[in-house]
Amino acid sequence: MTANKYRLLSTLIVLFAVAGTSAQGTPQVPSLVVNIVIDQLRSDYMDAFAPLYGQRGFQRLKEQGRFYSQAEYPFNSPDRASAIACLMTGTSPYANGIVGSRWLDRQTLQPIFCVDDETYSGIHTSDKSSPKHLAVSTIGDELKISSEGKSLIYSIAPTREAAILGAGHAGNGAFWIDDWTGRWATSCYYDNYPLWATEYNDHSSLEERIDDIHWEPLNEEVINFHYFISSEQAKSKPFSHKFKSNRKFREFKATACVNDEINLFAKQTIEKAELGQDAVTDMLTLTYYAGAYDHQSARQYGMEMQDTYARLDRQLEELFDYVDEKVGIDKTLFVVTSTGHFESEEVMDLSKYRIPTGTFSITKAQALLNMYLIAVYGPGNYVETAIDNQIYLNLKLIENRNLNLAEVLDRSSTFLIQLCGVKDVYSSQRLSLGAWTPGISKLHNAYNPKCSGDILIQVSPGWLLNNEDTHDQSLCRESYLNFPLFFMGSNIVPEKVRIPVSIDHVAPTIAQALRIRAPNACPQAPLNY
Repeated sequence: MTANKYRLLSTLIVLFAVAGTSAQGTPQVPSLVVNIVIDQLRSDYMDAFAPLYGQRGFQRLKEQGRFYSQAEYPFNSPDRASAIACLMTGTSPYANGIVGSRWLDRQTLQPIFCVDDETYSGIHTSDKSSPKHLAVSTIGDELKISSEGKSLIYSIAPTREAAILGAGHAGNGAFWIDDWTGRWATSCYYDNYPLWATEYNDHSSLEERIDDIHWEPLNEEVINFHYFISSEQAKSKPFSHKFKSNRKFREFKATACVNDEINLFAKQTIEKAELGQDAVTDMLTLTYYAGAYDHQSARQYGMEMQDTYARLDRQLEELFDYVDEKVGIDKTLFVVTSTGHFESEEVMDLSKYRIPTGTFSITKAQALLNMYLIAVYGPGNYVETAIDNQIYLNLKLIENRNLNLAEVLDRSSTFLIQLCGVKDVYSSQRLSLGAWTPGISKLHNAYNPKCSGDILIQVSPGWLLNNEDTHDQSLCRESYLNFPLFFMGSNIVPEKVRIPVSIDHVAPTIAQALRIRAPNACPQAPLNY
């Protein structure tokens, strides 16, 4: 063989080797992305109830998935709405506009729900809804754009805010269980109500079956397992719940049973809409419930909480197996995490344990603030309302009086900080200027200039925050509660990662896996896996 022929042969071998390596190194794009958001999922409960699990639910996620054990949201006090908005947009409320489930509409001066929209009537519901308050694109929107409208985007949840924010602006459908009829509802904002969904409502809806549903412990293991240290639970009999009251659907939606309904309708959607069946990636977002029975104390209903996690393990297994059968685990990217929102613990009298405590009334605080501002600036209604721990000022009155807003905010903050039970006070001006510490950074990220209050009151830990107008009350805590984040399926290499990770990295990670752009307000880099 001549030297020239040898060099030519060597070059061809190298080129073929490089081409082969490149082909093998290019990961396959998933046919289906399944986002599973588990409302109030906690790592401590998930780990504590492990003896109640099988091998193909949580255990499968831990063994076959990339498991981030310490996930967190990049802003303070997430709730179901703000958490799902962050997960889907890859950014915090400061940019995406969803500061929580409700806020004050500055135009009407009335509280508004985060997905309210009078323009779009509901189907099988009286609620009028759309994602118009979501100010930026979601990962589903970007998938729709990249596929030139061919990708199918669906979201299924017990509640309408979770369904609509999960579907985004460009979704094909958002479905939730109506509080009054039990039927799968949606908004006419989306595509025409599918025939298969109509058939499901007519023949298999919760409305037809709820009177026969009886929630009891899954098995003897749940009955004999005692996690909570209360002696009352150890003596308690197995629980038994039926849903018969005039609020039966709302009560049902706050139990482990609702996840079975989510799975049933998800299966219908996957099969009838043919998700993951072609070369174009589709996306399905599901919201499960893992909170306490009927939003009560987990300690009061300890056995129900244990059963919720035992059932959740089975419900995840059922969904994984169904998707594996219809699409294939290797062709599906599963993302499983929590809302990071944990409802208040049982309100108890901490004073008998000599722990600093008290009741802070936001209703009285706004009245006292208004009286103080009257004394300083003259008669007028300077305070519009209070929602949660935020006070909204009458900006129109302040402007008409030619008052300096910065001065009013400063005086208000100085006054409120003196009230018992107040740890700190943050004005809108202080929050909008920026952040210099991790604590203020999370408060800044939770703030949005268009819908947040003008004054945020940080109530001292151990104190009860009470709103006498709405009858809402919650025990304030700043304790760290971690929750997990899992990636499983297509191209995922199993690994446990103990380094804390922020949920706003999820959307760009999905985008990287799909080879599309991240949502348009997402500043974060993808996680490497």
